[in-house]
Amino acid sequence: MAKNLVRVLLTGAAGQVGYALAPMIARGLMLGPDQPVILHMHDIEPAAEALNGVKMELIDSALPLLKGVVATTDIVEACKGVNIATMVGGFPRKEGMERKDVMAKNVSIYKAQASALEQHAAENCKVLVVANPANTNALIFKEFAPSIPAKNVTCLTRLDHNRALGQVAERLGVHVSNVKNVIIWGNHSSTQYPDANHATVTTSEGEKLVRELIADDNWFNTEFIATVQQRGAAIIKARKQSSALSAASAACDHIRDWVLGTPKETWVSMGVYSDGSYGIQPGIMYSFPVTCQNGEWSIVQGLKIDDFSREKMKATEKELIEEKELAYSCLNLSQT
Repeated sequence: MAKNLVRVLLTGAAGQVGYALAPMIARGLMLGPDQPVILHMHDIEPAAEALNGVKMELIDSALPLLKGVVATTDIVEACKGVNIATMVGGFPRKEGMERKDVMAKNVSIYKAQASALEQHAAENCKVLVVANPANTNALIFKEFAPSIPAKNVTCLTRLDHNRALGQVAERLGVHVSNVKNVIIWGNHSSTQYPDANHATVTTSEGEKLVRELIADDNWFNTEFIATVQQRGAAIIKARKQSSALSAASAACDHIRDWVLGTPKETWVSMGVYSDGSYGIQPGIMYSFPVTCQNGEWSIVQGLKIDDFSREKMKATEKELIEEKELAYSCLNLSQT
């Protein structure tokens, strides 16, 4: 039987990440090789011509799964009937800008987009926020779309998760598909805590703990963490532009696992609305290890947390609480 069409919103579609992500969605990398999609692309008025160029290229690619393209600068038109929203559009931090200035710009963007999606999206729409500061943009989004369930609003830390998998695989000299269950705790920022304590690798003798195979605490506690935390900055230095291809790929991974389910005995990292698990303050968007089934995510429970990890998890929690306060001050909202 033919599958029902899924409408996917992509904001910031004329930008670097959007340009990389649009064909991935249209080729089935996000929702599967047999899922037809209609792609709703949105960007701001100054990018209208470039947006139309992306639409022309998608048409020229003759993609079998792509059943239609909407390209618009009108956020209401972009949101009509969408089932999945990938929020890549945001205001980037520019040289000389204070954190609060960037936050204020993004707060107003996400307030408007949340209102439009709440009113016009399909029922049970799933939302992934990619634009930075991703965790706090997602929190603002949730605030202004109260009828969209909190569990349907997430942010992207899968890029950091994939970076952590890549670092472990390189160190061990194995293929990345043999490594699983790293964790990114906290914020998609340089305070995030990449944790390999529970990660495993598939070897010819079965599954082994990564920490047993790389018996080097110093590497795990210094170089590994710093490399993952600073990878985005390293790519900007090398490319003179921020991560686009890897961010687009991670967004596909995030949605695909959320919608289609995580592999058995495998978890991934997602920024989700904290329920107090692992002693993290409820009411912030925090990255946890999750498993997904039937379109729902669940935080992995019962993992042993050592003192070193606890300290790192608390440091990134503290930054997220501060970001939340800053965002709310931009809105003049009372925190509830």
